[in-house]
Amino acid sequence: MSNITRRNALGLFGSMAALGLAACGGNSESDTADDSASKTYRIGILQLTQHEALDASHDGFVDGLDESGISYEITSDLNASGDQSACQTAAQTLANDGNDLILAIATPAVEACAGATEEIPIVGTAVTDFAESGLVDSNDAPGGNITGSSDLTPVAEQFELLAKLFPEAKTVGILYASSESNSEIQAQMARDAAAGLGLTTQDFTVSSTNDIQSVVESAVGKIDVLYCPTDNTIASGMATVAQICNDNQLPTVCGEENMVTNGGLVSYSIDYYELGKRAATMAVEILANGADPASMPIEHLAAEECTLVKNDETAATLGVDLSVLDE
Repeated sequence: MSNITRRNALGLFGSMAALGLAACGGNSESDTADDSASKTYRIGILQLTQHEALDASHDGFVDGLDESGISYEITSDLNASGDQSACQTAAQTLANDGNDLILAIATPAVEACAGATEEIPIVGTAVTDFAESGLVDSNDAPGGNITGSSDLTPVAEQFELLAKLFPEAKTVGILYASSESNSEIQAQMARDAAAGLGLTTQDFTVSSTNDIQSVVESAVGKIDVLYCPTDNTIASGMATVAQICNDNQLPTVCGEENMVTNGGLVSYSIDYYELGKRAATMAVEILANGADPASMPIEHLAAEECTLVKNDETAATLGVDLSVLDE
């Protein structure tokens, strides 16, 4: 487990949250509700890797639990550092820890937890499409022990931004990790959106962050714009992507805000912190109110909850006029 890191400080939240809460939230109509009001719930967390979007989901989840008023203890807060075997080991640890619920952040983390337990409720977040990834029977009726909040990005709207900024563009590169099922889904959505705008696409795939530099360099001169979906591998190496692209006057349209912060040009982005808070609300429903994950639809942020994000410094480097997006 050398690739797994633990946030020790978060283990303190359980004892802090437990103080004075035994009398809160009780329901005299139900012994179960009385038990829920006095119980300290054991929650394990597994995050695939560390980058700003997943970190924001993590923080939103913890803050959401705090705001709910339930008494809880985070038994283990594990980060697999992008290593799939470490992810599986961590998932098994959480399954064996006697947890009442597991939060899994990012598709591979949910997949690992799903393989470790069919009994403990799993709330996933930062997952593009639970159903398409084979995690649930359907997004409306999951049917098992898994539910959660999806970070399905508004790909069509992002390509509309691309077309508005670069009306002369003909070919768009799609950069993603071939090992991430969530990215394969977004890549197909990108191809469809591009086709609808009369654009051709070319895929550029990596297997790890070690491939990013050579793959991005290979895209220079072959495409007019590079599209980076909400891919965990690419997000982890976005600074490298941006440096190569900006140095070579290749604009990047991104899947989410933090990729823009790290040097990308523009995005129409969901709020990963809010996504984590949605997951917390679902977790509280399961723990305190007895909700069944099998019948809890996957939650999505609405398009109107997304935000246009621009990097003015990158725009200046590329000589791109972002004011057209305000028209």
